[in-house]
Amino acid sequence: MTPQTVNAVNLPLQNALNFPAAILQPPLFDPLAPAASNYGAIGSIIGHEISHTFDSEGSTFDSKGRVRNWWTPADLAHFQAATQKLAAQYDTYKPFPDLSVNGKQTLAENIADVGGVGAAYDGYQASLADKPAPTLDGFSGDQQFFIAFGQNWGQKVREAALRQQVLTDPHAPAKYRAVTVRNIDAWYAAFGVQPGDKLYLPPSDRVRLW
Repeated sequence: MTPQTVNAVNLPLQNALNFPAAILQPPLFDPLAPAASNYGAIGSIIGHEISHTFDSEGSTFDSKGRVRNWWTPADLAHFQAATQKLAAQYDTYKPFPDLSVNGKQTLAENIADVGGVGAAYDGYQASLADKPAPTLDGFSGDQQFFIAFGQNWGQKVREAALRQQVLTDPHAPAKYRAVTVRNIDAWYAAFGVQPGDKLYLPPSDRVRLW
């Protein structure tokens, strides 16, 4: 990737991450923005790339880039059960009446999304050092965090392009990447999401990978 490319990548053979300069600027990163926004935006992307190390593909590499099973049996069993649950969740998303997201095809990216936003949120909370988060325009720190995360995935796309993406891309469409927050308990508390609300998931249906 060139420095001008807005993207990020995990490199399992090198046990490395690559963030080109272009992604480290507004709106994804702004040194003048509140910490909550930066953690929600670029923080969740950094967390996403780190989490690829432990997704359904990255987890097959060890710390030296060798392909081998380094998991304990108990951890592997939990991981497989959780990821099957996540794949089933994404199978229910239907961009079109005749076309659903493929939960298995998009599994590695969905794992990284869930892990990434969760890690970024934990990082934001740690950064507060038990001090109250500043509000901005009436929004709490947690609300600012999740709003910034959601804004990562604003998109306008032609129907033909979206259909092609659903059929061929390992990434779920942007709107379904945004609703990854359905698996994060703090999102429910931040916005008062209750049973009966459109995006509500019962706690037992929320996927917890780690």
